[in-house]
Amino acid sequence: NYVHYLLRSMMELGEANVFCGLSTGSAVDLAGISGLAKHRHVPAPTRAMYAAWPALGWPCADRMLGGVDVFHATNYFVPPVKSARRVVTLHDLAFLKDPAWGSPKIARTFSRGIKRFTAEASAIIACSQATRRDAVELLGAPPDKVSVVYEGADEAFVPIARETAAAHVEARHGLKGPYFLFVGTLEPRKNIEGLLRAFSRASAHTPHRLVLAGGAGWRAEGIEETLAALNLGNRVLRLGFVKDRADLPHLYSAADALVFPSFYEGFGLPVLEAMQCGAPVITSDRSSLPEVGGDAALYVDPEDIEGIAKAMMELAADETRRAAMREKGLIQAAKFSWAACARETLAVYRSVL
Repeated sequence: NYVHYLLRSMMELGEANVFCGLSTGSAVDLAGISGLAKHRHVPAPTRAMYAAWPALGWPCADRMLGGVDVFHATNYFVPPVKSARRVVTLHDLAFLKDPAWGSPKIARTFSRGIKRFTAEASAIIACSQATRRDAVELLGAPPDKVSVVYEGADEAFVPIARETAAAHVEARHGLKGPYFLFVGTLEPRKNIEGLLRAFSRASAHTPHRLVLAGGAGWRAEGIEETLAALNLGNRVLRLGFVKDRADLPHLYSAADALVFPSFYEGFGLPVLEAMQCGAPVITSDRSSLPEVGGDAALYVDPEDIEGIAKAMMELAADETRRAAMREKGLIQAAKFSWAACARETLAVYRSVL
């Protein structure tokens, strides 16, 4: 998604830049992106390339594209180049902050070379001030080498009339009545167990259900154990990964609040998507989340189960406050856009040239 929206938005700026793409592994869907001067696809597995590039120092990524001035590594790994300046984006450093938050395969793959990649890069892009601080503290990156470039949300995330959205959610998911929403991969870093325990306490005081929209990630089996232990019955609805992105704006718009008590986020896209749809947001008071939520969100300590439950009960009982948060959220969300991300990313490219 990052590559798709960034590339599309840079092209829409209408400047006289030439863009080329290099991909490995599965074939890339370029629908909706026109104007690429060249796209080179290497069908070799991405992990095989990750192993071969450091070992062989070949093939040079810029030469594979016929020569480019800047090579932007958008997913941590920086391949060898012949002469291009290198820019690398850091989406988060969860695999260094706490390896227990994710799969050991991911942690090993990215931890192995990240310090060298960021040291060799001409510039580093961090998606938040929090990620910039992590880059300086955990990687020893010079502060003046790291630029913060905020991401955006798809323009499809817009407020939908509550009645219309609720009717869609009922027809599509059989869900009627008020609900809290979580959006994201179900994994330990997202604090799903804490969310379920907090909802269990709040559920005795509110008719709301809890909707989990997201695919099962690493160690997701613990969710089933927690659900069984809490005996929440049909009060929790698991939708799995929502493939139809047109469905998500309805889910956000009909929710009484997005509850996103993650332990750590490099950016926190669901918070922005929710605010852009006019949904109130309860989220964590740490990492990048206060940057995205600004003064529009209700913040909680993700380790404080009682505090999360209290926030849910307060919003459930106060429509006036929810309405005020919806308005504040729309104002806050307007500060972020892919167009701004594209302009600021191009500025980083120029700075290294």
